[in-house]
Amino acid sequence: MKFFAFVFFLFCLQIKAQTDSTQLEIIRNNYSKAVTDKELCSEMIRELEILKDKPIYLGYLGGLQIIWAKHVINPFRKLKTFKKGKINLEKAILIEPYNTELRLIRITIQKNTPRFLDYNENIKEDKSFIKKNIKSIQSPILQNHINTITKN
Repeated sequence: MKFFAFVFFLFCLQIKAQTDSTQLEIIRNNYSKAVTDKELCSEMIRELEILKDKPIYLGYLGGLQIIWAKHVINPFRKLKTFKKGKINLEKAILIEPYNTELRLIRITIQKNTPRFLDYNENIKEDKSFIKKNIKSIQSPILQNHINTITKN
């Protein structure tokens, strides 16, 4: 009986891992679309608020919150939303500083952030880190994002 319980436990873990992987691929795929799609950006933020206990989800939440600032009209709310996103993204990187995907999120944000917001100090560092660790990336979506970012 213990054997079957153990096998069932392993099966559940495998399903959970596949679900996380699939969910992450959906987030990766929709991340760049959120820049121009306000509803998608809002929906992704709501979903990531629930999942933010993992650094990768917290990082995407932060990135999307910064993107959301583009969709907000009120300048005070824009700045507040931007700062909240920046805090979440930096917190995720602080937890997992060697996570290439988190560095990719940050570089995409910093390359597109207006200079007056003073959030562009990690571009060279992140670009170098990503180039050194590109082989660790398995996702074709991330590979594509990396190729786009490292060309510039």
